[in-house]
Amino acid sequence: MDNQKSSGEEESSRERGLLHTWKGYSCSVTPEKVLLSRPVLQAALGNRHGVLLVEGGQVYSFGELSWKQTQAPSSVVTSEPVLEAGLSGQRVVAVAAGGFHSGALTEDGGVHMWGDNAHGQCGLSGLATVPNPTPVGVVDQLDPASALPSACASPQVVVTVVELACGEQHTMALSARHEVWAWGSGPQLGYPVGTIPAWRPQRVDRLAGRHVLQVACGAFHSMALVRCPVPTPEPRRPPPDKCGQCNQLLYTMTDKEDHVIISDSHHCPLGVEVGVGLGEVAGEIRRSSEGSPGGKGGSPGQQKVKSSPSEPLLSTHSHPRPLSSSFTAPGSSPAPAASPSQDQAAPSSLDSAEEACKELEEPEASEHTNNSVDQDPSTIQEDGSRTQGGAVLGTGAKNSPYPDEQAVKDYLKRLSDHTLSEQTAKSPQLAQHSQTDAIADVFTPDPDDETTTSIVMAMPAGGPVGSALNSLVASCASVVGERVALTCEALSLRKVMNYYYPVSSSSSSSSPASGPRAPPEGGREGPVGLARLEESLQGKKSSSLGDIREEEAEGLSRRLSLPGLLSQGRYAVQLLSTAYGGMHISGSADEPWHVVTMASNPSPQSSVSAESNTVSPRLLRRCSRSRVKAAPLTPPVVTEGDSLLPSLQTEVWSWGRGQEGQLGYGDFQTRSQPLCIKSLSSKEVVRIAAGAHHSLALTAQSQVFSWGSNSSGQLGHMESPSTIPRLAKLSEGIRVWDVAAGQQHTLLLADGDCFQPILYYSGQQIREGPGQTSKEGSGGYTQQPVLLPFCMNLGYVSSVFAGGQMCAAVADKNVMGFIASLHELAAAERRCYCKLTSVKIHVLQPLLKAENLCSSLGPISTGLLQTLIGRFHRVCQLTGQNSASLTSLLRRSRDIKGLVILENAQVFMDAYTEYATAVGNFLVIGGFQALAKPCQDLFGKGCEVVQRLVESADESAPLPDLLLSLLHLPIKHLQEYGRLLLKLATCYEVPSEFSGESSTYIPCKSMHGESSPDYQKLQDGCSKFESLVLHLKRKRKEADYTLHFWKSFPGKMTDSLRKASRRLVCESSNKALTLQNAGRFSVNWFILFNDALVHAQGMVPYKSLFSTHHVFPLTTLWVEPISEENTGLFGLKVITPEETFTLLASSSMEKAKWLRSIHQAVEQALSSVGSEVASLAAGGGPRADPPISRTASYKFYKDGRLKDATYEGRWVAGKPHGRGMVKWPDGRVYTGTFKNGLEDGFGEYIAPTKSPNKSDHYQGNWKEGKMHGFGTYRYATGEVYEGCFQDNMRHGHGMLRSGKLNSSSPSVFIGQWVNDRKCGYGVFDDITRGEKYMGTWQDDQRQGHGVIVTQFGLYYEGAFSNNKMMGTGVLLSEDDTTFEGEFSEDWTLSGKGILTMPNGDYIEGSFSGVWGTGLKISGCYYKPNLYDSDKDKSRTLKLGGLAVSSEEKWLAVFEECWRRLGSDTVGQGETSRAWDNIAIALTTNRQRHRDSPELLSRSHHKTLESLEIIPQHEGPVTMEKYDTIRHYLIKACDTPLHPLGRLLEMLVAVYRMTYVGVGANRRLLPQAVNEIKSYLSRIFQIVRFLFPDLPEEGGLIPETADAQQERDSISSDAQLDAPRRVVSSSALLLPVLLPRLYPPLFTLYALDKEKEEDVYWECVLRLNKQPDLALLAFLGVQQKFWPVSVTVQGEKQQVVISTKDACFATAVETLQQISTTFTPSDKLQVIQLTFEEITQEVLALLKEDFLWSMDDLFPVFLYVVLRARIRNLGSEVNLIEDLMDPCVQHGEHGIMFTTLKASYYQIQHEKIT
Repeated sequence: MDNQKSSGEEESSRERGLLHTWKGYSCSVTPEKVLLSRPVLQAALGNRHGVLLVEGGQVYSFGELSWKQTQAPSSVVTSEPVLEAGLSGQRVVAVAAGGFHSGALTEDGGVHMWGDNAHGQCGLSGLATVPNPTPVGVVDQLDPASALPSACASPQVVVTVVELACGEQHTMALSARHEVWAWGSGPQLGYPVGTIPAWRPQRVDRLAGRHVLQVACGAFHSMALVRCPVPTPEPRRPPPDKCGQCNQLLYTMTDKEDHVIISDSHHCPLGVEVGVGLGEVAGEIRRSSEGSPGGKGGSPGQQKVKSSPSEPLLSTHSHPRPLSSSFTAPGSSPAPAASPSQDQAAPSSLDSAEEACKELEEPEASEHTNNSVDQDPSTIQEDGSRTQGGAVLGTGAKNSPYPDEQAVKDYLKRLSDHTLSEQTAKSPQLAQHSQTDAIADVFTPDPDDETTTSIVMAMPAGGPVGSALNSLVASCASVVGERVALTCEALSLRKVMNYYYPVSSSSSSSSPASGPRAPPEGGREGPVGLARLEESLQGKKSSSLGDIREEEAEGLSRRLSLPGLLSQGRYAVQLLSTAYGGMHISGSADEPWHVVTMASNPSPQSSVSAESNTVSPRLLRRCSRSRVKAAPLTPPVVTEGDSLLPSLQTEVWSWGRGQEGQLGYGDFQTRSQPLCIKSLSSKEVVRIAAGAHHSLALTAQSQVFSWGSNSSGQLGHMESPSTIPRLAKLSEGIRVWDVAAGQQHTLLLADGDCFQPILYYSGQQIREGPGQTSKEGSGGYTQQPVLLPFCMNLGYVSSVFAGGQMCAAVADKNVMGFIASLHELAAAERRCYCKLTSVKIHVLQPLLKAENLCSSLGPISTGLLQTLIGRFHRVCQLTGQNSASLTSLLRRSRDIKGLVILENAQVFMDAYTEYATAVGNFLVIGGFQALAKPCQDLFGKGCEVVQRLVESADESAPLPDLLLSLLHLPIKHLQEYGRLLLKLATCYEVPSEFSGESSTYIPCKSMHGESSPDYQKLQDGCSKFESLVLHLKRKRKEADYTLHFWKSFPGKMTDSLRKASRRLVCESSNKALTLQNAGRFSVNWFILFNDALVHAQGMVPYKSLFSTHHVFPLTTLWVEPISEENTGLFGLKVITPEETFTLLASSSMEKAKWLRSIHQAVEQALSSVGSEVASLAAGGGPRADPPISRTASYKFYKDGRLKDATYEGRWVAGKPHGRGMVKWPDGRVYTGTFKNGLEDGFGEYIAPTKSPNKSDHYQGNWKEGKMHGFGTYRYATGEVYEGCFQDNMRHGHGMLRSGKLNSSSPSVFIGQWVNDRKCGYGVFDDITRGEKYMGTWQDDQRQGHGVIVTQFGLYYEGAFSNNKMMGTGVLLSEDDTTFEGEFSEDWTLSGKGILTMPNGDYIEGSFSGVWGTGLKISGCYYKPNLYDSDKDKSRTLKLGGLAVSSEEKWLAVFEECWRRLGSDTVGQGETSRAWDNIAIALTTNRQRHRDSPELLSRSHHKTLESLEIIPQHEGPVTMEKYDTIRHYLIKACDTPLHPLGRLLEMLVAVYRMTYVGVGANRRLLPQAVNEIKSYLSRIFQIVRFLFPDLPEEGGLIPETADAQQERDSISSDAQLDAPRRVVSSSALLLPVLLPRLYPPLFTLYALDKEKEEDVYWECVLRLNKQPDLALLAFLGVQQKFWPVSVTVQGEKQQVVISTKDACFATAVETLQQISTTFTPSDKLQVIQLTFEEITQEVLALLKEDFLWSMDDLFPVFLYVVLRARIRNLGSEVNLIEDLMDPCVQHGEHGIMFTTLKASYYQIQHEKIT
C-alpha cells in the first residue's frame, strides 16, 4: 500500500466511511450526510450528542455539548462536528458515548473521558463536569503480600484497555487481559458501592478469571459477552466429599435431639460463590420453625394420591402474581406492587437467578408436544403446557392427580390462611414481610422410558419465610409412577431453593403493612405481573436427568435445618430423598406409597411408624450418590483450538437495575453482581447491545434476542412477558449481522435478497413538524422491525449506531467492486452457516436420537455416520467462526489482511478434506441407502424437511440422493471461496484506460505492473481453494465409481472386501490382464483399489465364478516391467512379501496403463493425506516410481516361522530390511533391525512363557534370524545371562546369575560357554554354600584343574572330575594346616598324603575321611629338628602349581575381542580390516545410542567423537607418535563401545568376580598378580596388532636427529633415567587397567601381609610418641641435618625439645600421597618427590652444595617414613615390587624404592630401648 496520499486517494476517502444520521422510521425520513474530510471509522451516540472517530485517529463531537458552556456558550449546541483538540497528538482507536459523557480509547490502551461527571462516570474526582478529554488512570492495585519485598507497599500496574462502553451514570472498560473495570454510580458497576460515586476505576471481581469479549452499557444496567470455558471431557464421578481446593468437607450432617441438620455451608476461600447467600434465610427458617407447630397440611385424601404409572404428568403450579382475572384464585385480591425493601431483598430470596432462568425451547419443539391446545402466547408455556386459573396444567394428563383444579385452589387457600394466621399471631413483625412462596419442579426420568412420570411439589401461599418452607414440606404431594422407583435420581435441594422467590400475600389484611406501597422507580403493575408469570414458567420448566446431575455436581450451596414435623415426616424425607439422591420409594398405582420417613417428636398417631422408619444421616449421605446413565448416541464435541478465529461458545452476563426486565432473568429485581443469562448460553451470541432500558443479543445464526422495556415495540416482537430473551420477529431469509439500541428504539443491519445490506427499525416513531420538538412529536410504535426504505440509497452500510432518539450508519461506495465483493463473501458465509445450522438442528440431531438408527445401519455404518456428523459439526463451526470474523472485518477495517480464510487456509482445507472423506466413506459403504428408512420413520415418507433444506426442484428424486445432496452442501459452498477470492483479486487490476476516479480506491496493482502482497495473497488463496475443489470432485467421482462397482460385484466377496475407505482404481473384467502360467480352465480377475490389489480366482464350469480371492496391500507391493525384447510378452513382475508372480497385459498400452495405475496407487497409499492436500496447489505432474525402500505394515499368512505374524517397519523389494517390529499371535515380539527378511543387528525379543505375566526377554545382537553376538537374556525364572550367543545358544564368554533377585542371587557363574553349556575356564560363586570355584569346566561340570575357596578360609587347589574333587590336590585351612594328597569327593581325603601342622610337624601316610569331621590316619608322624633347616626349606609349599595358569584364563574374552577386530585366530589378521571394524562398531553404537541419549553421558559423546579420528598406525614409531598412541588407548579403554574398551570392561568384571567376596583369600594373591601381568601381555599383543610398527616389550623407540641433538646437549645424569623411551606394556596399559582392579588387588595384599603390617604399625605408633629432636637422635640422624627453624602456617618457629611433627613436614606430606596413587610408576614418582623435598630442606639448612651418602640419607628418610604413618606400607611396597616396570628396577627409581623397602623392614625390627 502506498503511503503517499495522492489526489485520487483523497477522492476515494470521500467514498469511504460516509456517515448518515436520522430519527424514526417514517417514509418521509431522509438521512442527513455528515460531511467530514476523512472517512468515519466509528460513531457513538449519547442522549443528545454524538462522538465520531475518523481515519487518522481524530475525534469529533456534535449535538448538545452542555459541558463545554464554561468555555464558549456558542459551542453548547452544534450541528456541525467539532474537533476535540484535547486529543491532538493521541491516536484514538475507539470512542464511546453515554447519556451525557464521552470516552476515547488510544492506541496504547489509555482512556480519556469528558462530559458530565456528577456521578463519577468520567472517573475524575472533584469535578461536576469535564469540558475536555482528560486521561483517566486505570491501574491495578496489586496485593502487597504478593509484591516483592523491595517494592513499595502497594505497587500499581497500568491496565491496557481495549474497549469502552458508557451508560447514564457509569462507564465500563474491557482490558487486554479480558477483565472488566467500572466506575461511576449505581448497582450497574458490578461491585458493592454506596451513595458516594466510585471515582476510581475498579475491577469487577465477579468476572475475574473469565474471558470477557465485549461490554455494553444501558442507562442503568450493564452487560458482558463472555467466552465459555473450554470443557475438559472427564468421566462422570459422584459428587466429591471434600472441596478440591481447600480440602474441607463439603457436606456435614448433625443428628440433633429433635432434628437432623444437613449442612453444606462450606464456602471455599479460594473459589467464587455464585449468587447471594441464603445463610440468613436458612437460619430464619430454622429459628421460626423451632417455635411454630408444623401444621397438619392437607386432607388425608390429598396425601394418598394415586395415578396411573404410565400417564405423563406436568407440574401443577400456582401463580401468586395474577396477570388478569383469569389468573386470580377465588377469594384473593390483587396484590400490591413490590416495595423497595422487597426489591433490595431480592438477592436473598431468589438465590441464583442464573439457575432460575432456564433456556427457552424452540417453537418447533413445542409444536410436537402441544398440538391440540390453542397457541395463545400469553397462556402457552415454553414446554407446551397451558395456564388456566392460576395453575399450569399438563396437556397430556387427562386425569388430574387431584379431584379437580378447584379443590387444589381451595386446599392451597386453606393452607395459606392457616399458616398466615398462626405466624401473624406469633410474630407480628414477620407478618409485614408475608409472602407467597411457590416451588415447583418436574423430575424427568429416563427419556427413553415409555412411561414417564413427574414428581410434583407445590408450595402454599402465605406465611413468612420460615413457615413457608414448613408449609412446603408439609404440602408436598408425590405423584410418581411405578418406574420412578427404578430410575429415580437425585434432585438437588439447591435447585428447589432456586425457585423460591418472595411475593406479597394474596390475602387481604387490614394491617398497614399489607396496604399498597409506592412502586419502585420505573415499576409498573403490568410488567411485574408478567415477570411473576414468567418466573413461574422458568421454574416449572422440566429438566433432564443430565441437567439434574450437573446441578448435583455443583453441590448444595446453602445450609438447611429441617425440624421435626408431627405428621409430615414422610414428606420431609421425600423431599430429602429427591434432594440427596434416590432413596428407595416403593409402591404401585393401586397402593399407597410406602416412603421411608424420618420424624422427630412424632405425634401419638405416628410414633410407632416413625420409630420403625427412622433414617440415619449416614444413610442419607450414602443415598446422595447419583447413578450414571449411559450417554445417548451423540456426535463428538468439537473443541475450539483456533486462536485466530472468534469464539462461538459464549455466555451473556448482566447486572444493574432491572425494573424494566432488561437483565433478562425473568424478574424485575436489581442485581449488583453479574449473573449469567442461562437461556442464551447455547445460542452462540457474538454481539450484544444495550439501550436505555432494553437489551439485545445477536447470534452467529443472525438471530436477534431482545428483552426489557417494550413500551414502543423496540424489542421487535409483542410477546410477553419481555423479561426473558425472545427472538425478534423478522421475515424468513433476513439475516441480521449488526445491532444498535437507543433510548426506545432498535436498529438492525441485515442481509436481504441482494448483497447490499438493508436496515430495519423497531421502536418509537419520531415525528418532527414545524414548531414541534422531537420529544413533543414522539409517538407510535412498531409491532415488529420495519424496513427503512432509504437504506438502498446509503451504499454498502458496514455498521450502525443508536443512542437517544438518533440513528447513524457508516457506509461505503462500491468502487471497483471491492466493497461489494467483501459484502458478498460475508453474506455468503452467513447464509451458509444458517443453512448448515438448520441441517444440524432439523436433520442430523433428530437422526442421532432415532431409536432404530443402529438397527437400520448396523454398527459400522453407525460409526461412520457419527464420524460424518462430527466432521460436519467441525465444518459448520468453522463456517460460523469465519462468518463472525468477516462480519467483524466489515465493521472495522474492510481490508483483506483480516481474512482468516487466507491466514488460516490450511485449517479450512484440512477440515473440508476430512469432511469430504467422511461423506465419501459413508457413500461407498451404502450408508445413504440404509439411512433412508430411519429418515422416513422420523420425517414421514415425503421427508419434506430434507427436500426443503436441499431446495430440490425434483420432487421425484430418491431420498438417498437427497440426503447425499444435503450433506454435500458444505463442499458445494467451498466453491464460493475460490470464486469470491478471485473476484476480490480482480478488483486489484488497473484498467487500461486509467483514470483517477475509477481506480483510486483500495491498494491495487501499481501502474508499473508490480503486484502487491495483498493481490498475491488473494491469488494464492484462490488457487489453493480451486485446487481443493477439483481434488474433492475427483474424490467424489471415485466414491461414485466405487459404489457403482460394489452394486455389480459378485455378492460373496463384497462383505469381505467392501471397506469405507477403499476406492476402485481399475479392474480387469475386460480380460486386459491375465496371470502367466495360469491353468486352462482358471479365470483370474485383478481389481486395483487405492489400498490393495485383489486377485480373484475361479473355475469356468462353476456357477459362482470366483471361489477364492487374495488381497495384496499396496504398501507392500512392488511392480517391475519385464523387457519385451526377448520374450515378446507385455509382462509385469509383481513382488509381495510372500509371493512373486507375473501379469501379462494384452497390449503395450494396457501394460503402460496398469503400470502407471499401480505406481500411482502405491504412491498414494504410501503418502499421508496431509502431504497430499498440501501438494494440491502444485498440480499433479508426472510422478516418479514408488520408492523401493519404504515403511509399511504387513501380516504374514503362509506357513513358516512368521505365520500369522505382523511386521511393521522398513522394507526393501518385498523383504523386511532396516528397523522394524514383528508380533506373533502367541505374544512373541521382536523389535530391532532386519536384513533380507531376517533379524540381523541389534534387537529386542520378548517370548511369553506358561507362567502368567512372565516372559523371557532378550536384548542384544542377531545374525541371520538368530541370536548371535553379545546380548542379555532375562529368563522368566529370574535367571539373567549376559554374554555371547551363537545360533540362539549361549556360546563364548558370559555371566549367568541365578536366583529370584539379582542383588541377592544364590549363585553366579562367569566364564566360557560352548553350545549352551559351561565349558572352559570359569568362576562359579555358590553364595548359598559360601564357596567359589575357579577352574575348568566341561559339559556344565567341574573338570580338570581348579581352585576352591570358602568363606571359612579353606583353600583347595587340585584336580576335579565329574564335578567333584578327585585326584591330587592341596588343602589349606585358615591356621595354615596343610594337606597334600589324594581326594575322592568334595573335602574328602582318600589315599596317600602328607598333613603338615602350623608348627612344622607333619604326618605322612594314608588318610580317609571328610575334612573337619575326623580323619582316619595310617602313617608316620615327623617332628623336624631345630637344625634341619635344609630339609625344612625343601618342605616349603608353593601354591598355584595345580591351578589353571594365568595365560589359560579368560581365553574366550580375548577371542571375542579378536573377533570384533575381524580376526578368527588370535594374533592373526589384517590391520586395515581391524581398523575398519573399529570404525563400523563406533558408528553403529553411536547411531543406536542417538535414539536413546540417556544411555551415554556427555563425556562419552565427546570421547566417541575423538575416537572417530584413526591415529596413524603405519610407519616408524617416534616419541610423538608414541604419545598419540598412548592417548588414543586411554580414550579407547574409556568407552565400552570401542572393542578395547569392551575388552577392558569384561576383564574388570571377571577380575572382580574372582577376587571379591569369598575370593578375597590371601592365598590367591600370587594368582591375582600373575593374572594382571597376563592381561598386560595379551592386551599389548592386540595393541601391537593395531600398531604393527610399535617395538616389542622392552624395545627402544628410535629417536629423530633433532631429539638426538637435544639429548646430547643435556647433562649426563638426566640421560641415565629415560624410561619413557623404552616400550613396555606396564607403561602403556597399567594406567588404564590398574585403577579399576586396584581395590580387590590391594585387599589381597593387605590380607597377605597382615601379620607383618601389625608389627610395623605397632612400632610406628610407639616411635611417633617421641618429639622431633628425640626421634632424630634415636634414629642416628647427624645433628647437622637437624632443622633449626620450621615454618608453621607461614610463620617461622624455632625447633625446641618439645617440637613435634614439624621437621621435614613437606616431605612427610608428600610421602603420604603414596596411598592415593594406583600404578607403581605413580608411587615411585611420589617417592622421588619425597627425596627431593628432603634434599631441598637440607640444602637450605647447610647453605652449600651437598651430595648424599646412603649412611646420611637413610636415617633422615626413615624419620620421614615414620612420621608419614602410612598404614599399609608393606602392601604398597609389595605391590610396587611385583608390578614395577622392569626397565626402572636398576635406575634411580629402583634405588629410591629399595631405600623405602629397607625403611619398612628396619621399622619392623627396630628395638625400642
